[in-house]
Amino acid sequence: MANPPTSIQDTPEKDADVGGIAADRLRSIIERVERLEEEKKALSGDIKDIMQEAKSAGFDAKVIRQIISIRKKEPAEVEEQETLLDLYRRALGM
Repeated sequence: MANPPTSIQDTPEKDADVGGIAADRLRSIIERVERLEEEKKALSGDIKDIMQEAKSAGFDAKVIRQIISIRKKEPAEVEEQETLLDLYRRALGM
């Protein structure tokens, strides 16, 4: 029969360091990321539903995604990209 632990170091604690790693802190971080991943999955499903709704209403989902991407950018960045796109099109005779 094993002797009972004689010091704090001998007792398994939830927040004890294991190999220099605070196990509770690590577990907390991992669980938080897992919860966020689940939320992200649910939000992705919601976005997919909205895009399907847009498509059903006659909108082009690909163009909607492009507009969303443009709205995230700074106006100067959008203008620069549009200028380059126009320049490249003219260079290709489009």
